[in-house]
Amino acid sequence: MFFALQPGLGNMISITLDNVSKRFGSAIALDKISLTIKPGELFFLLGPSGCGKTTLLRHIAGFYKPDEGSVKFDQEDVTALPPHKRNTGMVFQSYALWPHLTVAQNVAFGLEERRVPRPEIIRRVNEALDSVRMSAYSERRIAQLSGGQQQRVALARALVIRPRCLLLDEPLSNLDAKLRLEMRTEIRRVCKDFGLTAIYVTHDQKEALSIADRMAILDTGRTAQIGAPLEIYQSPRSRLVADFIGETNFISGIVLDLSPHGVRVGSDLGCFDARVTDSNWSPVKGEKVTLSIRPEAWRLFDKNTDSTESSAGNVVAGRIGDSVYLGEVAQHQFQPSAGGPQLKIFELNPRFIGVGGERDIFAVADPRDVVALRH
Repeated sequence: MFFALQPGLGNMISITLDNVSKRFGSAIALDKISLTIKPGELFFLLGPSGCGKTTLLRHIAGFYKPDEGSVKFDQEDVTALPPHKRNTGMVFQSYALWPHLTVAQNVAFGLEERRVPRPEIIRRVNEALDSVRMSAYSERRIAQLSGGQQQRVALARALVIRPRCLLLDEPLSNLDAKLRLEMRTEIRRVCKDFGLTAIYVTHDQKEALSIADRMAILDTGRTAQIGAPLEIYQSPRSRLVADFIGETNFISGIVLDLSPHGVRVGSDLGCFDARVTDSNWSPVKGEKVTLSIRPEAWRLFDKNTDSTESSAGNVVAGRIGDSVYLGEVAQHQFQPSAGGPQLKIFELNPRFIGVGGERDIFAVADPRDVVALRH
């Protein structure tokens, strides 16, 4: 397969936002956001509704101009450039396809607006459709396509103009679960095959974790954390990030002392050794903190048959309440003997299905899986 966008042909650019701020009336949409997206990187913007992720994407596209700060493509300041002069490819949530045109005509639209010669349009449309595996549908109307096929057409239309970068605004939100899985892989393949710098807005955590190179979690117009998916998930630096990405258990406690892993924390459920992931924070003795422990980080043991584990650190004794069996994993509600709220525990290759509250067991968390956060 040949396509005009190939790695190494100068299509990969860096995108730098320097102290970008935006207000709508009295509301602060973006508050001095600074970040750099590397050439060829698939970068995700995530966060709760109203956090500013779509507003930030529209600043990169040129639909909005910041009140303060700048946007650069490589070393070129594009802050004042209108969208059509930035040459970005945009894929919208609604696809924005013309229903009265064929697939090929939809893809060709941007080239016709740019007055590209007809033979070149035909060649580039064929290449774009081939790249998203839609060549066989070129003469079909949009209404004759499935949702996944329409998404591929929207992607081809964005690619055909040979954009400097690809911008995607929740492009898979209208698809069912199976199609979303398929298109996740397809979008990453296209971006990597063609060496595109891509910025992708989504509220779907699994989508971001599965295909992003890096991501930024936004909170009320600010960046709460920037990093690779593994770093964001395993080493959140705030309660907001830990709560937004995946599921977790929060346990309140007080710093007792330093430990080889970071800090030792006392709580109503016992003592825990924990890591500190925020490099700008040094908790002190007596300070209130919040522990974050992912449901899959716990290991379950029977107090009678696995008593050697009872002397280990980071132990919570209790009983299993309700469970949901999913085959390879069971999702337990674990009631600590010390009282307080239940813990959510995911048990891989389940052994404790059906025990209910019949016997005491205990749950252990490795200190490397326990993160101490500002209270």
